[in-house]
Amino acid sequence: MSPAPRSGAGPRAGGKSWASASPTAASQLHFKHQLTRVYTWYTGGFLVFVLLLAVLEQLGLTREWIGLIFLLATIGLYAAIGIMSRTTDANEYYVAGRRVPAVYNGMATGADWMSAASFIGLAGTLYLQGYSGLAFVMGWSGGYCLVALFLAPYLRRFGQYTIPDFLGERYGGNAARTLGIVIAIVVSFVYVVAQIVGVGLITARLTGVAFELGVFLGLGGILVCSFLGGMRAVTWTQVAQYIILISAYMIPVVWLSVQQTGVPVPQLVYGYQLEKVTAQEAFLSSEPGELQVRELYRQRAVVLSEKLKDPSAALAQDRAAGEAQLLRLRAQRASEAEISAAERHLAQLPRDPEAARRIWSAELVEAQTKSQPLNGMTPHAQAFAGDPQGTEEEQSEFEHSRRNFLALIFCLMLGTAGLPHILMRYYTVPSVRQARQSVVWSLLFIVLLYFTAPALAVLVKFEVFHTLVGTPFDQLPAWVASWNRVDASLLSVRDINADGVLQLNELSIGGDIIVLAMPEIAGLPYVISGMVAAGGLAAALSTADGLLLTIANALSHDLYYKMIDPDASTTRRVTISKVLLLVVALLGAYVASVKVADILFLVSAAFSLAAAGLFPALVLGIFWKRASTLGALAGMLAGTGVTFYYMATTQPWLRSVFGVTGPVTDYQWWGIEPISAGIFGVPVGFAVIVLVSLVTPKPSQEVQDLVESLRYPAPR
Repeated sequence: MSPAPRSGAGPRAGGKSWASASPTAASQLHFKHQLTRVYTWYTGGFLVFVLLLAVLEQLGLTREWIGLIFLLATIGLYAAIGIMSRTTDANEYYVAGRRVPAVYNGMATGADWMSAASFIGLAGTLYLQGYSGLAFVMGWSGGYCLVALFLAPYLRRFGQYTIPDFLGERYGGNAARTLGIVIAIVVSFVYVVAQIVGVGLITARLTGVAFELGVFLGLGGILVCSFLGGMRAVTWTQVAQYIILISAYMIPVVWLSVQQTGVPVPQLVYGYQLEKVTAQEAFLSSEPGELQVRELYRQRAVVLSEKLKDPSAALAQDRAAGEAQLLRLRAQRASEAEISAAERHLAQLPRDPEAARRIWSAELVEAQTKSQPLNGMTPHAQAFAGDPQGTEEEQSEFEHSRRNFLALIFCLMLGTAGLPHILMRYYTVPSVRQARQSVVWSLLFIVLLYFTAPALAVLVKFEVFHTLVGTPFDQLPAWVASWNRVDASLLSVRDINADGVLQLNELSIGGDIIVLAMPEIAGLPYVISGMVAAGGLAAALSTADGLLLTIANALSHDLYYKMIDPDASTTRRVTISKVLLLVVALLGAYVASVKVADILFLVSAAFSLAAAGLFPALVLGIFWKRASTLGALAGMLAGTGVTFYYMATTQPWLRSVFGVTGPVTDYQWWGIEPISAGIFGVPVGFAVIVLVSLVTPKPSQEVQDLVESLRYPAPR
């Protein structure tokens, strides 16, 4: 039996109040008790399932079967919830009947929020960036404070289905609605691509298939929930996914904490282990083997810099040298292995000077990074890169790092408060009061992960520095080779100084695998690795479900129903939403399969675009009744335009797409990284809305009264 029985009348077409009648207190309490009973049994069942697999692993069940069982069992579970929650009722499909209890809406919002970037990328970012990575924790957490104070209760009181719906009603006419649709789709699509990348990565690791195939296999899990039951199915699936993802995140970290310190509370031993990591960083910075590796990379950087001065001549010289070497080996009747290696080296040379420039530029960046201490990472406990008391160059680096830290927090906070798929969740609760409560529950459920991520990063870094580094290459654990096969850009090792021992700077490890590989790094049973992968899959699927639903609803409800065919039946609207959801999902999977950028940039780009394009119009639309239609349109266009322009001229992949060839520094403003482009778009958006509104006609008295009622509702 579904935890969400079908009921509830649809919205009143054409009216301004779209909220269905709230359920009685007694029925709501009974419904909540039912949900608690269902999900308590579900949680117990999941833990028993993990214990059973652990026993089977000890009895000889292979890793391949464990991974496949986790994948099929979890996706099958989500599919079952989706099938049981299927509906064609508009009120159920778009807002889950507006009867989701606050605590469960908070849990669903937590799952919706904790995407692949949070589950997979956050601890990885903290591992690579140390203190600077805390900007993500502070920005994302702070964003929910803005949601609670400025948006959630007012949007729920307004009673629409989507964010473009609110913009259309508040600013009058279809122009604001259309622009809201475009921005919501762009933001959600960029974000959903990042989730599908995470799905592909995890599916490939669990099943052993290629990443590109893993993307499309995981897509089935995304579609089966949101396609059948809309917000109703997504909500109850997300609650189930939160339970899996938080269990998968906490259990191995607690295990690793006990293994290293004997204390089962990783948050308490964070500082203690950080001291040990700091001491090992000092040792590795001056260890002879590390110094030798760094010097070899420095020399490699010098050679590449010379080649890039004239790629055509350098490529011709390399090709001539390779051909001469091959002829010499053949003349000397060298071994087949030596001749094959020479042929392979010649075949791997760039095809033309342009390809050579591109390849050598990437290799130069890598060599310059690896010529620095600690593989180019800032010491974990150091607040910012550089030194405020050091040389002029070090002081400049410090200011640059600090400035970008604050800019990123700003963009993530306001972006969180502008994400359409998160704000939609507060339409599903029975009342304004429960909308506020569900924000608090959301914060609690999210903090469980965010408070643990810094400890996880330090515990993993301790393992890498003390156990992995210094291991002979012929004794490296099997997981190194297996992750290298999944994606060499995420994990690779190379014996640069040929001493047979792994140095830190000979290890290349991407932030996206820190959490997924953590159980194997710590030597935990493989069933824990499978559970973590299942948790990461739950995080990516839950967010992707919400994002795809946002896009499909924007097109079917806001564009088709509100602007093209207002007389469309409920069944037709829901059917169109499902078809559009399928099309968008397939397009997102294709874009994800070509790996346009890393997960963290894609997610952060979505935050900057949401912050600049939606946040000013939403906040001023609620708190300033003078904000006019033309002002909102101009502000949304200006904020989004400035943000996108800055990304297009400073982010490497976008620069290549738009043919921007000049030095990045010529396009950067105050050294701000493209990940924080919204810091320029947000103030522009606010300023333009205010200025244009002041010189254009006021909104109608009806709209002004509506805005007034949002903040000061009439007493019942």
